[in-house]
Order: sequence, then C-alpha cells, then structure tokens
Amino acid sequence: MDHARKHGPRTAVPEGPVRLILQAIAQYKHGLIIVLYGIFYMTAFSYLEKNVQHGYHIVHVFIDDYIPFCEYFIVPYMLWFPFLATTLVYFIFFNKDKQEYHSYIRNLCTGMTIFLAVSYLYPNGHQLRPDTFTRSNLCVDAVRWLYATDTATNILPSIHVFNSLAAYMAISRCRSLAGRPWIKRATLVLVASIVLSTMFLKQHSVVDVVLGTAMAGLGYLFFYQYPARRYTRQVAAKFSYK
Repeated sequence: MDHARKHGPRTAVPEGPVRLILQAIAQYKHGLIIVLYGIFYMTAFSYLEKNVQHGYHIVHVFIDDYIPFCEYFIVPYMLWFPFLATTLVYFIFFNKDKQEYHSYIRNLCTGMTIFLAVSYLYPNGHQLRPDTFTRSNLCVDAVRWLYATDTATNILPSIHVFNSLAAYMAISRCRSLAGRPWIKRATLVLVASIVLSTMFLKQHSVVDVVLGTAMAGLGYLFFYQYPARRYTRQVAAKFSYK
C-alpha cells in the first residue's frame, strides 16, 4: 500500500497568521538589529535627558551670535523624523542589497553610540534659545512646543546632523536608486535644510554641527570608502593571480 492510499491525500497547511508572522520575521530579521539598538538608544538618551540638567559644559562659539533665529526652519527640522523613518523602511523592506543595509546601520549605530559616550563623559548643553519671540505664528508655536519637549542639553555632536548625513550617504551609494538621480538631489536639498535648521532654530551650536559633520565624514571613510577600496584590491589580486 503506497503512502497516498495509507494516509490519504495530503492537504495544504493553511496560511494562518502565526505562519505569516514567522515568515515575515525570517525574511526581514536583519531589521531587528535597528529595533533592538533603538530600544537601547532611547533608554540611554532618556536617562541623559532626565539627569543632565545642571553642571554641564556650555557649548558656544562666536559665530553662533551672528546666526539669526528663524522659526520657519521648524519645517525641515521636523521632516527629519519621517525622513529617517522612510530611509530605514526602504533599506529594510525594499532594498535587496543587504550589504548596503548593514553598512548604513553600522554607520548609524556607531555614530549614535559615540554621541551617547560623549554625552555621558562630557555633559554639555547650550544657552542659545531666545527668551522671547518677536512674532506669533504657527511656526513659532511649533518651536515653543519643541523647546518644551526637548532640553537644551546633550547636543554634542549633533545627532540631527549626523543621522541626516548618514542617511544621505546610504541613499547616494544605493545601487537600486542609481537610475533615479532626482531622489539623491532631493535628499541632498532636504539634508542641507535640516543641517541649517539646527542652527537657525537655536537647537545647536555651530560646534555641534561641525563635529556631527566630521563624525559623518569619518563614518563614510570607515564604512564605505575603505571597504570599497579593499574589495577592489581583492578583485584585482584575484584576476592577477589567474
């Protein structure tokens, strides 16, 4: 008696919600890295925000005094949040090159960890925010809300600047977006606006912006430039050997 006669015809396993969830986890498990790191980062940052209130080092440079306050920069400043979320979603769920995802995440997590270490070892803040506002409009109201929810501490280097540049690096190096140059150009304009917004909203000193940019530059060398050169040398050595 064969298997079909003994046990009857095989029936397909129903696509239940548990199975679909397990399949999704298996397919996108690489995204768990940033989820777990995000929990760690927010826990550490929340501790800093609650405990670094006094006795911190003031970050200031004379150029800060020449940059006027402009509430309209609240728009690109707040666009930072959906911009980063959209970039992460794309590299987790839509970009098939996992190496590009890991380069982006390693760069991102390394820079944010350095920021936490600096904040713990060198508590810092600024005193750049205006005491009063000369105008009253929707953007000013949004800035008031921002000031009330975000302290003027833990600013060095600027994570707003670093994360924006890290996302731009990932997008500009993404092979699947090579045929869509308008995305890279639009991203560059947005990132430049975000960087400027940190200073015109008096959220960061020029010092924070310069150090955030420098940290992003080092991340580009370490996670993109050096690996690319190493790969090129390996390929050249392989063909020369043949």
